Amino acid sequence: MVVTREVLCKSALSRSRIYGVYYSVNPYLGCQHGCAYCYARFMARKSHRGEDWGSFVDVKVNALQRLVLELRKEPKGLVLLSSVTDPYQPLERKYELTRGALQLLAKYDFPTSLLTKSDLVLRDLDILRKMRNCEVGLTITTLDEDVKRVFEPVASPIKNRLEALRRLHEAGVETYAFLGPMLPYLSESRLDELLDRLLEAGVNRVMVDRLNLKAGNWPPIRKVLSQNFPYLLPKFTEALSKPSEYYEGLRTEISEMCLERGLRVDFCY
Repeated sequence: MVVTREVLCKSALSRSRIYGVYYSVNPYLGCQHGCAYCYARFMARKSHRGEDWGSFVDVKVNALQRLVLELRKEPKGLVLLSSVTDPYQPLERKYELTRGALQLLAKYDFPTSLLTKSDLVLRDLDILRKMRNCEVGLTITTLDEDVKRVFEPVASPIKNRLEALRRLHEAGVETYAFLGPMLPYLSESRLDELLDRLLEAGVNRVMVDRLNLKAGNWPPIRKVLSQNFPYLLPKFTEALSKPSEYYEGLRTEISEMCLERGLRVDFCY
């Protein structure tokens, strides 16, 4: 059960420290998807100390009122929806804060990048196809639904995400796939097939990131591994070291696969 609270925010448009991104908009604090590896659980430290990530969501009910005021006065720059939540988690069906944010970003002509694990993004195709400078990314960490089920319990099925990419491309929306985090010895399974299916969906760019341990995400990862893939625990520990021979080897492998397919690839590590 997810506990939902309606809260007021002081600001909706935040300066971002992500490379290439000027602002971020996070209409929600917390995320129903509750992915085991999520780094954003650090957001719970102040207002939700002791609560499990995925068990709460704060809905910033005045976010659109704040956003319109900020867009009127701030200089234009790339806006990411979202950096520490999923803008299309299930509650978005009710509150439509992401949809409202897109309408405002379109009105004030701010370049926008969306990143989600949900095919709910298709609901807003009517706005996205009209935006002058917009891209949509779908996060895909694996083609294996069993792996997805234990690491990303509430996120959309992989086939739905691939279909969303296809439909967005057909509607003329620029798309990309975020392959991250790459889970050691799990994400690489059927990786060649995944890249082929992304090409079929019209994707020509992928971003790749390693699994980073921060903000307390190792205990939930370890729990998932212990319950489902206990033989991988020591391999994970070794792969996550820095420097990591595993991830350097994976970088080379993915680079070669993408080169063969004419896919642009950007690494975040």
